[in-house]
Amino acid sequence: MWFILALASSIFAALTSILAKIGIDGVNSNLATAIRTVVVLVMSWGMVFLTNAQGGITEISRRSWVFLVLSGLATGASWLCYYKALQLGEASKVVPIDKLSVVITMILAALILHEQFTPKSIVGCVLIAAGTLLMVI
Repeated sequence: MWFILALASSIFAALTSILAKIGIDGVNSNLATAIRTVVVLVMSWGMVFLTNAQGGITEISRRSWVFLVLSGLATGASWLCYYKALQLGEASKVVPIDKLSVVITMILAALILHEQFTPKSIVGCVLIAAGTLLMVI
């Protein structure tokens, strides 16, 4: 099931980039990001109430709150940078660079979460980085 959800996520992410590139034409990138964020906020809270998960909010630890807030700040910074880059550049070049986050995530997962690299994951990271460079130069 995780694979199907991850694949759906990649399809929606691709649609996000194309729809954003079309929608951002003539719109301030910060304003566009704010509009997108409101839509995501409403959709997220809608899912919380639809699945009756709102009761779990009181059970969240202080540590989890700190890291969820930090994650939200990182998401906001990412979206602001992404929308400005998308407004200034070609989607076919901005998106591959944005997807270098896969390589950066793997490095940070090894450094911070102590996850192990495998020979296969190292080759994959190198290929993603090389492919990104090939697409944008």
